[in-house]
Amino acid sequence: MTGGFRFRLTTRGRPLDVEDWRRRAARRVPPMVWAYIENGADDERTLRENRDAYRDWYLNQRVLTRTAQVDLSTTVAGTRLDLPVAVAPVGLAGAAHWHGDLGLARAAERNGTRIVLSSASTYSIEEVAEGTREQHWFQLYPWRDRALMASLVDRARDSGFTALFVTVDVPVYGNRLRERRTGMGLPPTLTPRSVLEAALRPRWLYAYLRHRRTTLRNLVPDGERGSAVESVEIQAENLTADIGWDDLEWLRSRWEGPLFVKGVLHPDDAERVVDLGADGVVVSNHGGRQLNSVPPTLRALPAVVERVGHRAEVLVDGGIRSGADVAVALALGARACLVGRPAVYGLAAGGSRGAAEVLGLLREELVRTLTMMGVAASADLTPEHLTPAPRRAA
Repeated sequence: MTGGFRFRLTTRGRPLDVEDWRRRAARRVPPMVWAYIENGADDERTLRENRDAYRDWYLNQRVLTRTAQVDLSTTVAGTRLDLPVAVAPVGLAGAAHWHGDLGLARAAERNGTRIVLSSASTYSIEEVAEGTREQHWFQLYPWRDRALMASLVDRARDSGFTALFVTVDVPVYGNRLRERRTGMGLPPTLTPRSVLEAALRPRWLYAYLRHRRTTLRNLVPDGERGSAVESVEIQAENLTADIGWDDLEWLRSRWEGPLFVKGVLHPDDAERVVDLGADGVVVSNHGGRQLNSVPPTLRALPAVVERVGHRAEVLVDGGIRSGADVAVALALGARACLVGRPAVYGLAAGGSRGAAEVLGLLREELVRTLTMMGVAASADLTPEHLTPAPRRAA
Protein backbone atom coordinates (compact mmCIF):
# COMPACT_ATOMS: atom_id res chain seq x y z
CA MET A 1 0.00 0.00 0.00
CA THR A 2 2.70 2.49 1.01
CA GLY A 3 4.87 1.77 -2.01
CA GLY A 4 1.95 2.19 -4.38
CA PHE A 5 1.01 5.47 -2.75
CA ARG A 6 4.52 6.82 -3.16
CA PHE A 7 4.49 5.77 -6.81
CA ARG A 8 1.32 7.73 -7.49
CA LEU A 9 2.77 10.82 -5.80
CA THR A 10 5.88 10.76 -7.99
CA THR A 11 4.05 10.22 -11.28
CA ARG A 12 0.74 12.02 -10.98
CA GLY A 13 0.62 14.95 -13.39
CA ARG A 14 4.22 14.46 -14.51
CA PRO A 15 4.69 14.20 -18.28
CA LEU A 16 5.86 10.69 -19.03
CA ASP A 17 6.26 10.91 -22.80
CA VAL A 18 6.29 13.45 -25.63
CA GLU A 19 2.51 13.23 -26.06
CA ASP A 20 2.03 14.27 -22.43
CA TRP A 21 4.22 17.31 -23.07
CA ARG A 22 2.25 18.05 -26.23
CA ARG A 23 -1.05 18.13 -24.36
CA ARG A 24 0.41 20.34 -21.66
CA ALA A 25 1.85 22.74 -24.24
CA ALA A 26 -1.48 23.05 -26.04
CA ARG A 27 -3.03 24.38 -22.84
CA ARG A 28 -0.28 26.93 -22.17
CA VAL A 29 -0.25 29.00 -25.37
CA PRO A 30 -2.99 30.86 -27.31
CA PRO A 31 -4.61 29.00 -30.23
CA MET A 32 -2.86 31.12 -32.86
CA VAL A 33 0.55 30.24 -31.38
CA TRP A 34 -0.43 26.58 -31.08
CA ALA A 35 -1.47 26.59 -34.74
CA TYR A 36 1.98 27.88 -35.66
CA ILE A 37 3.69 25.16 -33.63
CA GLU A 38 1.53 22.26 -34.67
CA ASN A 39 0.15 22.78 -38.17
CA GLY A 40 1.27 21.54 -41.56
CA ALA A 41 0.54 22.58 -45.13
CA ASP A 42 -2.82 22.19 -46.87
CA ASP A 43 -4.65 19.03 -45.68
CA GLU A 44 -1.56 18.05 -43.64
CA ARG A 45 -1.10 14.70 -45.36
CA THR A 46 2.71 14.89 -45.16
CA LEU A 47 2.56 16.02 -41.53
CA ARG A 48 0.53 12.91 -40.65
CA GLU A 49 2.56 10.50 -42.77
CA ASN A 50 5.86 11.71 -41.30
CA ARG A 51 4.61 10.27 -38.04
CA ASP A 52 2.86 7.21 -39.48
CA ALA A 53 5.95 6.08 -41.42
CA TYR A 54 7.55 4.85 -38.19
CA ARG A 55 4.80 2.24 -37.97
CA ASP A 56 6.21 0.64 -41.12
CA TRP A 57 8.90 -1.07 -39.04
CA TYR A 58 9.21 -3.53 -36.19
CA LEU A 59 12.26 -3.57 -33.96
CA ASN A 60 14.12 -6.88 -33.77
CA GLN A 61 14.70 -8.02 -30.21
CA ARG A 62 17.58 -10.29 -29.21
CA VAL A 63 17.88 -11.66 -25.68
CA LEU A 64 20.62 -12.78 -23.26
CA THR A 65 23.04 -10.27 -24.75
CA ARG A 66 24.58 -8.83 -21.55
CA THR A 67 23.65 -5.30 -22.63
CA ALA A 68 24.17 -3.64 -19.24
CA GLN A 69 25.55 -0.40 -20.70
CA VAL A 70 24.37 1.47 -23.78
CA ASP A 71 26.50 4.02 -25.63
CA LEU A 72 24.50 6.77 -27.38
CA SER A 73 27.45 8.87 -28.55
CA THR A 74 27.96 9.96 -32.13
CA THR A 75 29.81 12.66 -34.05
CA VAL A 76 28.08 15.23 -36.24
CA ALA A 77 29.87 18.04 -38.06
CA GLY A 78 33.04 17.27 -36.12
CA THR A 79 31.25 17.62 -32.76
CA ARG A 80 30.92 14.71 -30.37
CA LEU A 81 27.36 14.32 -29.09
CA ASP A 82 26.28 12.29 -26.07
CA LEU A 83 22.84 11.88 -27.66
CA PRO A 84 22.17 11.21 -31.38
CA VAL A 85 19.40 13.81 -31.32
CA ALA A 86 19.88 17.56 -31.86
CA VAL A 87 17.36 20.39 -31.81
CA ALA A 88 16.15 21.41 -35.27
CA PRO A 89 16.00 25.08 -36.28
CA VAL A 90 12.74 26.59 -35.03
CA GLY A 91 11.68 30.06 -36.17
CA LEU A 92 9.83 32.33 -33.75
CA ALA A 93 10.52 30.04 -30.79
CA GLY A 94 10.00 32.95 -28.40
CA ALA A 95 6.28 32.87 -29.18
CA ALA A 96 6.06 29.48 -27.47
CA HIS A 97 7.91 30.68 -24.36
CA TRP A 98 10.04 33.74 -23.72
CA HIS A 99 13.07 31.51 -23.05
CA GLY A 100 12.97 30.88 -26.80
CA ASP A 101 16.03 29.81 -28.73
CA LEU A 102 18.40 30.48 -25.84
CA GLY A 103 16.33 28.15 -23.68
CA LEU A 104 16.42 25.46 -26.38
CA ALA A 105 20.19 25.80 -26.71
CA ARG A 106 20.67 25.44 -22.96
CA ALA A 107 18.34 22.44 -22.93
CA ALA A 108 20.44 20.82 -25.66
CA GLU A 109 23.62 21.43 -23.70
CA ARG A 110 22.16 19.81 -20.59
CA ASN A 111 21.68 16.67 -22.67
CA GLY A 112 25.10 16.68 -24.32
CA THR A 113 23.86 17.76 -27.72
CA ARG A 114 23.44 20.93 -29.82
CA ILE A 115 20.87 23.23 -31.37
CA VAL A 116 20.72 24.36 -34.99
CA LEU A 117 19.89 28.03 -34.38
CA SER A 118 17.33 29.37 -36.83
CA SER A 119 18.13 32.54 -38.74
CA ALA A 120 14.53 33.44 -37.77
CA SER A 121 15.37 33.15 -34.07
CA THR A 122 13.99 35.46 -31.40
CA TYR A 123 17.39 35.63 -29.68
CA SER A 124 20.21 36.94 -31.82
CA ILE A 125 23.22 34.92 -32.88
CA GLU A 126 25.31 36.88 -30.40
CA GLU A 127 22.86 36.46 -27.51
CA VAL A 128 22.82 32.69 -27.91
CA ALA A 129 26.61 32.52 -28.19
CA GLU A 130 27.06 34.63 -25.06
CA GLY A 131 24.40 32.73 -23.11
CA THR A 132 25.71 29.21 -23.72
CA ARG A 133 28.86 27.25 -22.94
CA GLU A 134 29.18 25.13 -26.08
CA GLN A 135 29.57 25.94 -29.76
CA HIS A 136 26.31 25.36 -31.60
CA TRP A 137 25.28 25.30 -35.27
CA PHE A 138 23.53 27.93 -37.41
CA GLN A 139 20.77 27.63 -40.02
CA LEU A 140 20.47 29.95 -43.02
CA TYR A 141 17.93 30.46 -45.81
CA PRO A 142 19.33 31.22 -49.30
CA TRP A 143 17.64 34.61 -49.41
CA ARG A 144 17.35 37.16 -52.17
CA ASP A 145 19.76 39.60 -50.48
CA ARG A 146 23.27 38.14 -50.61
CA ALA A 147 24.59 40.95 -48.43
CA LEU A 148 22.15 39.89 -45.71
CA MET A 149 23.21 36.25 -46.05
CA ALA A 150 26.88 37.21 -45.94
CA SER A 151 26.28 39.26 -42.80
CA LEU A 152 24.55 36.38 -41.02
CA VAL A 153 27.22 33.88 -42.06
CA ASP A 154 29.98 36.18 -40.84
CA ARG A 155 28.19 36.83 -37.55
CA ALA A 156 27.73 33.12 -36.97
CA ARG A 157 31.38 32.39 -37.68
CA ASP A 158 32.60 35.26 -35.49
CA SER A 159 30.32 34.11 -32.65
CA GLY A 160 31.79 30.60 -32.66
CA PHE A 161 29.09 28.61 -34.45
CA THR A 162 30.87 25.67 -36.02
CA ALA A 163 28.54 24.34 -38.74
CA LEU A 164 26.18 25.92 -41.25
CA PHE A 165 22.85 24.33 -42.20
CA VAL A 166 21.36 25.75 -45.40
CA THR A 167 17.61 25.22 -45.73
CA VAL A 168 16.60 24.88 -49.39
CA ASP A 169 12.92 23.86 -49.31
CA VAL A 170 11.34 27.28 -48.68
CA PRO A 171 11.27 29.19 -51.98
CA VAL A 172 7.82 30.39 -50.82
CA TYR A 173 5.86 29.80 -47.63
CA GLY A 174 3.72 26.67 -47.51
CA ASN A 175 -0.06 27.01 -47.36
CA ARG A 176 -0.53 26.57 -43.61
CA LEU A 177 -4.27 26.74 -43.25
CA ARG A 178 -4.49 26.45 -39.47
CA GLU A 179 -2.21 29.45 -39.09
CA ARG A 180 -4.26 31.50 -41.53
CA ARG A 181 -7.55 30.57 -39.85
CA THR A 182 -6.30 31.72 -36.44
CA GLY A 183 -4.70 34.92 -37.73
CA MET A 184 -1.11 33.70 -37.43
CA GLY A 185 -0.22 35.05 -40.85
CA LEU A 186 2.52 37.34 -42.14
CA PRO A 187 2.24 39.57 -40.26
CA PRO A 188 -0.07 38.12 -37.56
CA THR A 189 -3.57 39.58 -37.43
CA LEU A 190 -4.91 40.52 -34.02
CA THR A 191 -8.66 40.26 -33.62
CA PRO A 192 -10.88 40.67 -30.54
CA ARG A 193 -11.08 36.88 -30.39
CA SER A 194 -7.30 36.34 -30.50
CA VAL A 195 -6.77 39.04 -27.87
CA LEU A 196 -9.35 37.36 -25.62
CA GLU A 197 -7.76 33.94 -26.13
CA ALA A 198 -4.39 35.38 -25.13
CA ALA A 199 -5.93 37.04 -22.07
CA LEU A 200 -7.26 33.65 -20.97
CA ARG A 201 -3.64 32.52 -20.67
CA PRO A 202 -2.34 35.22 -18.31
CA ARG A 203 1.05 33.61 -17.67
CA TRP A 204 1.83 33.52 -21.38
CA LEU A 205 0.45 37.04 -21.91
CA TYR A 206 2.47 38.49 -19.04
CA ALA A 207 5.69 36.96 -20.38
CA TYR A 208 4.87 38.18 -23.89
CA LEU A 209 4.29 41.77 -22.73
CA ARG A 210 7.33 41.79 -20.44
CA HIS A 211 9.95 40.09 -22.62
CA ARG A 212 8.70 40.76 -26.18
CA ARG A 213 10.50 37.77 -27.63
CA THR A 214 8.61 37.67 -30.93
CA THR A 215 10.98 39.79 -33.01
CA LEU A 216 13.33 37.99 -35.40
CA ARG A 217 16.36 39.45 -33.70
CA ASN A 218 18.88 38.62 -36.41
CA LEU A 219 16.98 40.83 -38.85
CA VAL A 220 16.97 44.05 -36.82
CA PRO A 221 19.97 46.26 -35.92
CA ASP A 222 22.18 44.69 -33.27
CA GLY A 223 21.15 45.68 -29.77
CA GLU A 224 17.68 46.86 -30.81
CA ARG A 225 14.45 45.01 -30.26
CA GLY A 226 12.86 46.54 -33.32
CA SER A 227 9.41 45.76 -34.61
CA ALA A 228 8.25 42.14 -34.68
CA VAL A 229 6.12 42.87 -37.73
CA GLU A 230 9.00 44.61 -39.49
CA SER A 231 11.39 41.72 -38.92
CA VAL A 232 8.88 39.16 -40.20
CA GLU A 233 8.28 41.29 -43.29
CA ILE A 234 12.04 41.47 -43.96
CA GLN A 235 12.17 37.67 -43.93
CA ALA A 236 9.10 37.33 -46.17
CA GLU A 237 10.49 39.83 -48.69
CA ASN A 238 13.77 37.92 -48.93
CA LEU A 239 12.29 34.51 -49.63
CA THR A 240 12.71 33.81 -53.32
CA ALA A 241 12.17 30.98 -55.77
CA ASP A 242 15.00 32.43 -57.85
CA ILE A 243 17.68 30.34 -56.17
CA GLY A 244 19.90 27.76 -57.76
CA TRP A 245 23.01 25.66 -57.42
CA ASP A 246 25.24 28.70 -57.86
CA ASP A 247 23.82 30.12 -54.62
CA LEU A 248 24.89 26.99 -52.79
CA GLU A 249 28.33 27.17 -54.41
CA TRP A 250 28.64 30.78 -53.23
CA LEU A 251 27.74 29.82 -49.66
CA ARG A 252 30.18 26.91 -49.75
CA SER A 253 32.95 29.30 -50.78
CA ARG A 254 32.10 31.72 -47.97
CA TRP A 255 31.78 29.18 -45.12
CA GLU A 256 34.94 27.25 -44.27
CA GLY A 257 33.45 24.87 -41.68
CA PRO A 258 31.11 21.90 -42.08
CA LEU A 259 28.13 22.69 -44.32
CA PHE A 260 24.87 20.74 -44.38
CA VAL A 261 21.98 21.15 -46.80
CA LYS A 262 18.57 20.75 -45.17
CA GLY A 263 15.40 19.95 -47.09
CA VAL A 264 16.67 17.16 -49.35
CA LEU A 265 14.33 14.28 -50.27
CA HIS A 266 15.60 13.06 -53.66
CA PRO A 267 18.86 11.08 -53.91
CA ASP A 268 19.85 12.95 -57.10
CA ASP A 269 19.69 16.25 -55.20
CA ALA A 270 21.63 14.72 -52.32
CA GLU A 271 24.36 13.59 -54.69
CA ARG A 272 24.63 17.00 -56.30
CA VAL A 273 24.90 18.94 -53.05
CA VAL A 274 27.65 16.59 -51.91
CA ASP A 275 29.41 17.02 -55.27
CA LEU A 276 29.34 20.78 -54.62
CA GLY A 277 31.14 20.31 -51.34
CA ALA A 278 28.44 19.81 -48.70
CA ASP A 279 29.59 17.73 -45.75
CA GLY A 280 26.11 16.43 -45.03
CA VAL A 281 22.44 16.51 -45.87
CA VAL A 282 19.32 16.61 -43.74
CA VAL A 283 16.49 14.52 -45.17
CA SER A 284 13.62 16.86 -44.36
CA ASN A 285 10.27 18.06 -45.68
CA HIS A 286 10.16 20.94 -43.17
CA GLY A 287 7.97 18.96 -40.82
CA GLY A 288 5.18 18.79 -43.40
CA ARG A 289 4.92 22.60 -43.38
CA GLN A 290 5.99 23.27 -46.98
CA LEU A 291 5.10 21.14 -50.02
CA ASN A 292 2.26 18.83 -49.06
CA SER A 293 2.05 15.24 -50.39
CA VAL A 294 5.80 14.74 -50.63
CA PRO A 295 7.10 11.47 -49.17
CA PRO A 296 7.55 11.19 -45.41
CA THR A 297 11.19 11.64 -44.50
CA LEU A 298 11.67 8.15 -43.10
CA ARG A 299 10.70 6.64 -46.47
CA ALA A 300 13.02 9.00 -48.33
CA LEU A 301 15.95 8.32 -45.99
CA PRO A 302 17.20 4.90 -47.22
CA ALA A 303 17.65 6.00 -50.85
CA VAL A 304 19.59 9.10 -49.79
CA VAL A 305 21.78 7.04 -47.45
CA GLU A 306 22.47 4.52 -50.22
CA ARG A 307 23.47 7.28 -52.64
CA VAL A 308 25.65 9.53 -50.45
CA GLY A 309 25.99 7.90 -47.02
CA HIS A 310 29.52 6.73 -47.79
CA ARG A 311 30.60 10.30 -48.63
CA ALA A 312 28.61 12.54 -46.32
CA GLU A 313 26.75 12.58 -43.02
CA VAL A 314 23.01 12.01 -43.39
CA LEU A 315 20.62 13.38 -40.77
CA VAL A 316 16.84 13.17 -40.70
CA ASP A 317 13.93 15.02 -39.11
CA GLY A 318 10.15 14.81 -39.17
CA GLY A 319 7.71 12.70 -37.18
CA ILE A 320 10.03 11.63 -34.36
CA ARG A 321 8.16 11.36 -31.08
CA SER A 322 10.00 8.67 -29.09
CA GLY A 323 13.29 6.97 -28.49
CA ALA A 324 12.04 3.98 -30.48
CA ASP A 325 11.53 6.31 -33.46
CA VAL A 326 15.12 7.49 -33.10
CA ALA A 327 16.27 3.86 -33.13
CA VAL A 328 14.40 3.20 -36.38
CA ALA A 329 15.89 6.28 -38.07
CA LEU A 330 19.41 5.35 -36.99
CA ALA A 331 18.93 1.77 -38.17
CA LEU A 332 17.94 3.08 -41.60
CA GLY A 333 21.22 4.97 -41.87
CA ALA A 334 20.83 8.36 -40.22
CA ARG A 335 23.90 9.59 -38.35
CA ALA A 336 21.59 11.48 -35.97
CA CYS A 337 18.10 12.97 -35.83
CA LEU A 338 16.83 16.53 -35.50
CA VAL A 339 13.68 17.20 -33.47
CA GLY A 340 11.64 20.39 -33.65
CA ARG A 341 8.10 20.02 -32.33
CA PRO A 342 8.97 17.75 -29.36
CA ALA A 343 11.51 20.27 -28.08
CA VAL A 344 9.03 23.12 -28.56
CA TYR A 345 6.34 21.19 -26.67
CA GLY A 346 8.68 21.10 -23.71
CA LEU A 347 9.60 24.76 -24.19
CA ALA A 348 5.98 25.90 -24.37
CA ALA A 349 4.97 23.86 -21.33
CA GLY A 350 7.99 24.42 -19.11
CA GLY A 351 10.53 26.78 -20.63
CA SER A 352 14.13 25.67 -21.01
CA ARG A 353 13.76 23.08 -18.26
CA GLY A 354 10.76 21.56 -20.04
CA ALA A 355 12.69 21.31 -23.31
CA ALA A 356 15.57 19.66 -21.44
CA GLU A 357 13.17 17.14 -19.89
CA VAL A 358 11.78 16.23 -23.31
CA LEU A 359 15.28 15.57 -24.64
CA GLY A 360 15.98 13.60 -21.46
CA LEU A 361 12.86 11.50 -22.10
CA LEU A 362 14.09 10.69 -25.60
CA ARG A 363 17.42 9.66 -24.08
CA GLU A 364 15.76 7.39 -21.50
CA GLU A 365 13.50 5.84 -24.12
CA LEU A 366 16.39 5.22 -26.51
CA VAL A 367 18.52 3.59 -23.80
CA ARG A 368 15.60 1.39 -22.73
CA THR A 369 14.82 0.46 -26.34
CA LEU A 370 18.40 -0.51 -27.18
CA THR A 371 18.81 -2.43 -23.93
CA MET A 372 15.75 -4.55 -24.70
CA MET A 373 16.85 -4.98 -28.32
CA GLY A 374 20.25 -6.21 -27.13
CA VAL A 375 22.17 -3.44 -28.92
CA ALA A 376 25.09 -1.97 -26.97
CA ALA A 377 25.56 1.23 -29.00
CA SER A 378 23.26 3.36 -31.10
CA ALA A 379 26.02 3.56 -33.73
CA ASP A 380 25.72 -0.22 -34.18
CA LEU A 381 22.15 -0.04 -35.48
CA THR A 382 21.66 -1.26 -39.06
CA PRO A 383 18.68 -2.30 -41.21
CA GLU A 384 19.22 -5.83 -39.87
CA HIS A 385 17.76 -4.61 -36.58
CA LEU A 386 14.41 -3.94 -38.29
CA THR A 387 11.64 -6.01 -39.83
CA PRO A 388 9.14 -4.45 -42.24
CA ALA A 389 5.65 -4.36 -40.79
CA PRO A 390 2.71 -5.55 -42.91
CA ARG A 391 1.28 -2.78 -45.03
CA ARG A 392 -1.67 -1.11 -43.38
CA ALA A 393 -4.99 -0.81 -45.15
CA ALA A 394 -5.61 2.63 -46.62
